[in-house]
Amino acid sequence: MSTLPAGGAPVTYDRIGAGYRNVRHPDPRLAALIAQALAGAGTVLNVGAGTGSYEPTDAEVTAVDPSQVMLDQHPGGRKVRAWAEDLPFADGEFDAAMAIMTVHHWTDLRQGLRELRRVARRQVVLTWDPTHPLELWIVSEYLPEIRDLENSRFLPVGEVARELGAHTVLPFPIPHDFTDGFQVAFWRRPEQYLDATVRRASSTFATLPDEVVEPAVARLRADLESGAWARRHADLLRQETVDYGFRLLIADNDGPPQD
Repeated sequence: MSTLPAGGAPVTYDRIGAGYRNVRHPDPRLAALIAQALAGAGTVLNVGAGTGSYEPTDAEVTAVDPSQVMLDQHPGGRKVRAWAEDLPFADGEFDAAMAIMTVHHWTDLRQGLRELRRVARRQVVLTWDPTHPLELWIVSEYLPEIRDLENSRFLPVGEVARELGAHTVLPFPIPHDFTDGFQVAFWRRPEQYLDATVRRASSTFATLPDEVVEPAVARLRADLESGAWARRHADLLRQETVDYGFRLLIADNDGPPQD
């Protein structure tokens, strides 16, 4: 979950990661999708592991993260502080490598994907597609600054799939009661965005300056109190899931990638 190369200054999640597990609870529906993609893998490398969400329980897992704050919250016994772009493991050492909502934090995404392919025979990556046409309302109506930030961090899913050599791209529509509190989780629970603790568990909110976020939150609070938000989003409130562009990519590659 790094925004800096190895040897650089403290990484983003060293600053915002404390208390992360209080908000980011693994969602069982996403967990089932990831577990299916990892089925049969005896050894798994979790890159950008954070606190260990979505790791398989039936495999030997090694967790990698550049943030010591995050690794200290990880319950596993195999933890390595390292960067995705320079993984300290041998070629083909793992049956599978997983990277769940982390590739947008890597300094060199393409190099990180090459490293996943080098150290593991299967790769499972969850990411978001910035070209997806449906935009979350918190962005379009209150914080358009998020748009530029996210577009600078994410590559289109098609490009990631090509770099990874993915053979499968699975959509994951976000349920209205999604338990993993990243930015899009509260599309039908707008009052959650008023909670500073919830916002701090999202790298996007935590990256933007207070002078940008606080006025937007104040406008949202006013719209919730007046009922304006509910009137604008009456159709949304009747939906069970919404596809906001999250995709699970699966690849099987024998040996390191060739240049």
